[in-house]
Amino acid sequence: MANHHRSWRNLVLLLIGLVVVVAVEGGTIGMNWGRKTSHRLLPSMVADIMLQNNIRYLKIFSTEVKAMAAFAGTNISVTLTLPTSNIPFIIIPAVARYLLNDHIRRFNNMGVNIRCLHLGTDIMKNVTMYEKAVDSMRVLNSMIIANELEFLQTSIVHSLEAMNPIAKPSEADFNPLFKDKILKFLSIVKGTKNSTFAISFLPIDFMLANNLPLEFAFMDNKSNFSIKDNGHVYTNAFELVYDSFVSALTKSGAPNLEIVVSQIGWPTDGHPMATVENAERFYRGFLPYIKSNKGTPLRPGASIEIYIINLADENTGSVADGKFYSRHWGIYKSNGQSKFKIDLSGEGRDIYPTVARGTVSMPKRWCIFNGDKSNLTKVEEQFNLACAIGDCTPLYPGGSCSNLNFDQNVSYAFNNFFQMSSQYNSEGLSCNFDGLGMVVADDPSVGNCDFLVEILGADLRDVGGLAMAAGSRAYMRFTSMLVVLGVAWFSLL
Repeated sequence: MANHHRSWRNLVLLLIGLVVVVAVEGGTIGMNWGRKTSHRLLPSMVADIMLQNNIRYLKIFSTEVKAMAAFAGTNISVTLTLPTSNIPFIIIPAVARYLLNDHIRRFNNMGVNIRCLHLGTDIMKNVTMYEKAVDSMRVLNSMIIANELEFLQTSIVHSLEAMNPIAKPSEADFNPLFKDKILKFLSIVKGTKNSTFAISFLPIDFMLANNLPLEFAFMDNKSNFSIKDNGHVYTNAFELVYDSFVSALTKSGAPNLEIVVSQIGWPTDGHPMATVENAERFYRGFLPYIKSNKGTPLRPGASIEIYIINLADENTGSVADGKFYSRHWGIYKSNGQSKFKIDLSGEGRDIYPTVARGTVSMPKRWCIFNGDKSNLTKVEEQFNLACAIGDCTPLYPGGSCSNLNFDQNVSYAFNNFFQMSSQYNSEGLSCNFDGLGMVVADDPSVGNCDFLVEILGADLRDVGGLAMAAGSRAYMRFTSMLVVLGVAWFSLL
């Protein structure tokens, strides 16, 4: 009898322990790894960063074999984002089948834990492209079933363009331009196993677009600003926007569809609000909130899955929309050095993340302006040339280098071009600038303005719609298949 009671007691303790484990796990914190960088970290270094910081969920914007192979055997759950240029072709069943068998199945056989496919980036900027993405997703889902890959989820990331202007969650609904297409999307995922609705929310964009006080962006809102709605009080932008999507989904017949926050973060340069201090504060409040399973007023206790944007800065990312901070989402600099304190476990510890190991810096030398102002027109031309190729976004108003004097301003542009050119080009002129540049061994950094020395970049750039190395067998097979189908390969590039 004593043994019987002891067995029951042990079982109860075990169950309590399991409940405690589940409670501690909390929401999911994942990471985006964008690769628009002149000298990017090796995939093996990124895998090491993920493991050292105990990040088990990754969203990657590539299907390049070398990039994927680094995550084999790590048990990191991977979400692949397919290029927008692929979308018109995936609607062809043969292309969708090829993608699944030659990429997804191949990667899984390598030991890469692929969990989800996202179709395209910035899809919501174009109604026609979003509709094509929905149609392509229908074909892809049918091919997933036909090829017995039901473990694989598919989704499309919905930005705030999908919504009417957000004021209160109770009033929220989808943008009429997109609504019928979104309803079609919802009809596709309705019967799909583990289906989700992916959203992108960048708080700084929301603050600027709606002229809201900066404090409302942070979970530790220190102002008196809040938004009241049907008995709920919203003291931060995240809960407001999340519940607005919940409300819109409810009105569209999908009240319980899980929302995955595919992109969220805070930039550190290129705008007065984009600072290291604000980024550190944002994550210090937001990540523990996610791990707490607090949920939102409309979904209390919800376990929310989020993906930080971004692992590292992307110095070749587009700034055509005038958002210069778009190159500075990283929690790491492009050389793998951490920028601020952030506890990626969500426990709120006052720590820096583990830095990239094994990086090799280029020689400690910088390219600066030699001070020759005899022809200012030439100086301006060379400055513009450097900034057209290099990353000069920290020089813009509010940026970390916006207070430099004339010579330092030109030097920053020259050095950035010099570093992004690997301190060399075939003519040996990467620091010439028509006789205005010179190489120095003393660091010209000024205060918080860092004149970066780049790392040696060793992996290949992604090429082609499916990000295969040109000349590879996979590239040749795919090219041949498109030719057979009568599809022009150049339109994928």
